[in-house]
Amino acid sequence: MPPETVLYSANLVLPVVGPRIADGAVAVRGEKILHVGDRRWVRQALEERGTAYREEHFDGVLAPGLVNAHTHLQYTHMGELAGRHYTGFDDWGDAFDVVYDRGGHDWAAAAAEGAAASLAAGVTAAADVVTDESALSALHDAGMHGIAYWEVYGKSNADWTDEARADVLEQIRRIPTPPGAGVSPHAPYSLEVQPLLEIPDLVREQGLRLHIHLAEAHMERGLRGSHETWPELGADSFRALRSRGIGVSSTQFVDHLGVLGPDCHIAHGVYVSADDRALLRARGTSVALCPRSNEIIGLDMPPIADYLREGSPISVGTDSLSSSPSLDPLADVALLYRVAREQG
Repeated sequence: MPPETVLYSANLVLPVVGPRIADGAVAVRGEKILHVGDRRWVRQALEERGTAYREEHFDGVLAPGLVNAHTHLQYTHMGELAGRHYTGFDDWGDAFDVVYDRGGHDWAAAAAEGAAASLAAGVTAAADVVTDESALSALHDAGMHGIAYWEVYGKSNADWTDEARADVLEQIRRIPTPPGAGVSPHAPYSLEVQPLLEIPDLVREQGLRLHIHLAEAHMERGLRGSHETWPELGADSFRALRSRGIGVSSTQFVDHLGVLGPDCHIAHGVYVSADDRALLRARGTSVALCPRSNEIIGLDMPPIADYLREGSPISVGTDSLSSSPSLDPLADVALLYRVAREQG
């Protein structure tokens, strides 16, 4: 039998690529959208074609599925961490390590529960950063869209061996698709130069995407007295540059290593100067803003008004339940709205 045609109507329809529609409707047959528009017009269009349909009306807003541009679904059972506020990234990180190292975690079950909570919040696509292999299939199993990013963390130059490279490639192959696969080199302060330099090449050879935590911690901001010839110093890491008093920002640091690009988006983007933001725009790199996570960890708010004024491409993420009250991106949108107005 041919698939059924369903008319989904609502008080307000938000097509995203067009203006909002009061008393709107979306006509769907199987997996194909036939019409989006005024409810009366959509009904008339179907009836003129002699198309039988069934109507479902929602007393609310109808919109395309939301995109959570940065999360860690495997930490869904670590909500105890988000029950208090911290004094900064190191304070939160210490508390996180205690819970993570406690052991006994069922990462697969936690990630599956996080995927279910995401769907309940209207999220149909996510950038899910995965640290433990058992959580790799959460998006796939839930039938969601997006990308599961295998996270590479804590690798020094000495650690970055042929075996380490091969392991990353093997982990990528183990990510069930659809939806998609990628790699997340964790952050400029947790990886030394060699892995940050080579991971982008490995990923791009596979035609995949990159996702990195950037400009989240206080130490990543650019400082006065930056050394313009810092690349010539041959430092082993971003931390090594900081220890020598070099004030280059983490954004400039990872760009020099070839991390940024249109196939990469960053998480947080809190400590970015006008030059950093211009660099992100020049590279076509989007920023996933996670303000509720920043608030709990004890960080500043990102420069949302500047991002908007300058036309920087932005998206919204919840981070994980280890640093956020929920997996609902619209709660982060509400906070972003308030903060942007406060910032002018």
